[in-house]
Amino acid sequence: MPAAARIHRDVVSYVRRSGRMNDSQQRAWDAHHDAWVVELPRGERLTSVAGDARIDWTAVFGREAPLKVEIGSGTGHALTALAEAMPDANLVAFEVFTPAVASTLGRLARHGVDNVRLVVADGAQALETVFGEGTVSELWTFFPDPWHKARHHKRRLVGPAFARLVASRLAPGGVWHLATDWDDYADAMRDVLDAEPALVNLHDGWAPRYDLRPVTKYERRGLDAGRTIHDLAYRRA
Repeated sequence: MPAAARIHRDVVSYVRRSGRMNDSQQRAWDAHHDAWVVELPRGERLTSVAGDARIDWTAVFGREAPLKVEIGSGTGHALTALAEAMPDANLVAFEVFTPAVASTLGRLARHGVDNVRLVVADGAQALETVFGEGTVSELWTFFPDPWHKARHHKRRLVGPAFARLVASRLAPGGVWHLATDWDDYADAMRDVLDAEPALVNLHDGWAPRYDLRPVTKYERRGLDAGRTIHDLAYRRA
């Protein structure tokens, strides 16, 4: 497979909000940060990753297991359910909003889940730097920011360069699961991913709902607003 084009992250797919935590989030952060949060060398921005950053994930987890990655884990509702369903996998989640990571730490602790490591960083950039080619067995991008205005579409996470990068990081037969509740972004995703020769649509169209993903508050708001949830699943060719 040709090397993936570098992802230029001057234009990022997220807006980073205030880092202020409430009391419960602060307690969770203090109690679990050292065990479950992985600190990466930073680039120029607070959430960017240094180009020479490298991580030995087997050493981080203390075991060798299939590596699964979520980009944009929010407050960890889906991540926790997936981790519970996959105790024999190592899960790495990226989220740029520190209070959300703290909430995730608390949720993981309450559920007794310890096969997850969290990173406060730009997941798209980290995917390029701290994962080798063919090392990720599964990738999840659930409900990325749709960036509705046409002039902001360049900020959408799922684009040709990112698709090429994901394909290079997936293990042979590895699967990328995506979901969105915005029709135009769903169509754009399909156009991008169908055009990437290293990815194959597992369903020749929309995928059935990924049954391991719980209905989160964010997804419920979309359903209550009358929007359709679109799932996609692509395998590395």
